[in-house]
Amino acid sequence: MSSKSQANSIEPAPVCQVDYINEENVNRLKPQVDRIEGVAAVFKALADDTRLKVIYALSEAELCVCEITALVGTSKATASYHLRLLHHMGLVKYRKSGKLVYYRLVNPFIGKILRDTLMHTNKILEGEELE
Repeated sequence: MSSKSQANSIEPAPVCQVDYINEENVNRLKPQVDRIEGVAAVFKALADDTRLKVIYALSEAELCVCEITALVGTSKATASYHLRLLHHMGLVKYRKSGKLVYYRLVNPFIGKILRDTLMHTNKILEGEELE
């Protein structure tokens, strides 16, 4: 079943039956919520299996493009496309060494987010109760 048809078969989430706004909560959280807008672009960049595989691999080690293509099963052209996008988003850096180009994560936090998400997803798939 596709994720779109899965989303269509999910019942609507329960909502309040009255309008009540806790102004203190809204005023406290509004500035933080407003800062989220730029984050969507990063998640869009990550919303691709190939790029997620690249990020995961780079979270483990600095790799040359040849190693990345072998790990994720793509051509150099495809890897280059994805690496360029990740570089443009500020997620990866590269260095040249002779005829080789090595990539690494700019900040290891993105690898941690991916590993945590993978662990969470595995728990859901195994039917484990989440806190």
